[in-house]
Amino acid sequence: MSEGLLELGIQEIGLDLSAANIADLELFLQEMGRWNQVHNLTAIEGEKDSVRLHLIDSIAVLPVLRRFLLGASPKIADLGSGGGLPAIPIAIVQPEWRLSLIEAIRKKTAFLQHVRGKLKLKNIEVLSERVEDVALQQPGQFDAVISRAFTNLARFLELSLPFLKPDGLVFAMKAKRADEEMQDVCMDDWRLVADEPLHIPNLAVERRLLVLAPVRKSPSPLK
Repeated sequence: MSEGLLELGIQEIGLDLSAANIADLELFLQEMGRWNQVHNLTAIEGEKDSVRLHLIDSIAVLPVLRRFLLGASPKIADLGSGGGLPAIPIAIVQPEWRLSLIEAIRKKTAFLQHVRGKLKLKNIEVLSERVEDVALQQPGQFDAVISRAFTNLARFLELSLPFLKPDGLVFAMKAKRADEEMQDVCMDDWRLVADEPLHIPNLAVERRLLVLAPVRKSPSPLK
């Protein structure tokens, strides 16, 4: 059963989740599998791969996020949310956090709305719009921006910047090519706060979570 795999993965990551959390994560996975047969939400199929690559991959970032997001109710944007990863698993486990799932493809936002209702997730909003358009509507409103396999790092940072509060952070879920992608980032504009390796149980793929903060430049003195 995937629930057994899920509980084992959670234990190896070191998270302490409730039975209700695990049941909701399991239900989310079941709904994704059901919709995927018709709407092709994700290319990953098979129970074991789904548990490891979807749920465990998404909640593996939580220990790091908890370290940096210390406010009572941080507001987080998930850019290019797709099938709701990592935002839905995060929303399940952290009900006090507020998450905005931004996805332009209608069949995917229909699924996200379905899951929101099915799991009674009152802490998420689903925005069926382009990331750039939402940034214009809600500038500087978010404590954090996160994404999983949305676009390359430099482009992700460019898209993230308008969303962030002055002390906001970007969390980029990346694989082994992160070093290569970092070379394209202008470090005059961004500061690497943390580079955290993520352990995905029984998965021989390197995962990393990059935490970056924009460099807020002081205005030039008047001459």
